[in-house]
Amino acid sequence: MKYSIFSLAKAALSGHQGWTRAWRDPAPKSHYDVIIIGGGGHGLATAYFLANEYGIRNVAVLEKGWIGSGNAGRNTTIIRSNYGLPGNTGFYELSMKLWERMEQDLNYNAMVSQRGIINLYHSDAQRDAFARRGNTMRINGIDAELLDAVQIRKELPFLNYDSPRFPIMGGLLQRRGGTARHDAVVWGYARAADQRGVDIIQNCEVTGFVRDQNGKVTGVETSRGKISAGKVGMAVAGSTSKVAAMAGMKLPIESHVLQAFVTEAIKPLIPGVVTFGAGHFYISQSDKGGLVFGGDLDGYNSYAQRGNMPVVEDVCEGGMAVMPMIGRVRMLRQWGGIMDMSMDGTPIIDKTPVDGLYLNAGWCYGGFKATPASGLVFAHLLARDEPHPEAARFRLDRFRRGAMIDEKGQGAQPNLH
Repeated sequence: MKYSIFSLAKAALSGHQGWTRAWRDPAPKSHYDVIIIGGGGHGLATAYFLANEYGIRNVAVLEKGWIGSGNAGRNTTIIRSNYGLPGNTGFYELSMKLWERMEQDLNYNAMVSQRGIINLYHSDAQRDAFARRGNTMRINGIDAELLDAVQIRKELPFLNYDSPRFPIMGGLLQRRGGTARHDAVVWGYARAADQRGVDIIQNCEVTGFVRDQNGKVTGVETSRGKISAGKVGMAVAGSTSKVAAMAGMKLPIESHVLQAFVTEAIKPLIPGVVTFGAGHFYISQSDKGGLVFGGDLDGYNSYAQRGNMPVVEDVCEGGMAVMPMIGRVRMLRQWGGIMDMSMDGTPIIDKTPVDGLYLNAGWCYGGFKATPASGLVFAHLLARDEPHPEAARFRLDRFRRGAMIDEKGQGAQPNLH
């Protein structure tokens, strides 16, 4: 069924009795050309692009829980392309352009809202760093505006401009940045992939890899039986190290908890996304009215989807420092996602040393905003056995070559041995 104002009106006249399932619930087949492990945004986007761009439709997405039960449904929904280093700049701008056409491509309302993102700066040195990043963006055809304190006050009059400790001196604005509905992104890609013949198999946990006499991966062992495949791709975020260990690999990735929070609904207040430059705090307002915000990692390795109180306190302190009025709003809930932290804060999209096994991991804080481009470039790798031009720097061997892309020192720890 194609979604449109006409299909909505027709369904309304029949009491909404004619809606069909958004995607099938098939039993797994014995063989697929490509198996994608992980039914989050990246895995589903990869399957969609394999079918839509490269004509590979005999594809299965295996999800151990339900679609979107992992990090895809546990993030703060921010999209942006305000990166400054070669490799990241072009890749995230590719992602932004895909966000801008996503709803038309998928025929699904992903609630993409380009309401803008402002990174505040609080010192002369930080201003200079933001100016360099903004200039790099503009050289690469990406929108960026460096605002001074007067312009910031006009955009965000509710911030704390009287703080002598963290003076708000200006900010870097990307007007094309914003937010999208994380669940809708997953559902949209699932529906579009299913329409193109992809099998989305939920409640199917991968428990091991099937390998031939030469060590090549030829399939997977799952909770629903063995499934053979020509190629297997991993897109499992914070579970990457666990799944890779089944193939005998130890990757330069650590899993950490990242918490997010939402408050009770209030009237419209925050026009876009705001980040605090003197601490790790970022905030936006959802369409339901809740303030959605987050901050730093919990600082220890974990596979738990929950965090601890010291980081809750630290994140709330960041919010109080930049906008004290947030203290009057009651917190509604919090949750944790498992971040796959690479050592330089940049993703890895590459063939692994194990023949037949491909890797999409190391997304750190940037997984959601990268969803469409990640799917496209991973599909390219799986289809053609060569990296997409915009992902050529995301090779696994860059740590050995000393070619890290350290955008902001946002990796885990430099345990590269």
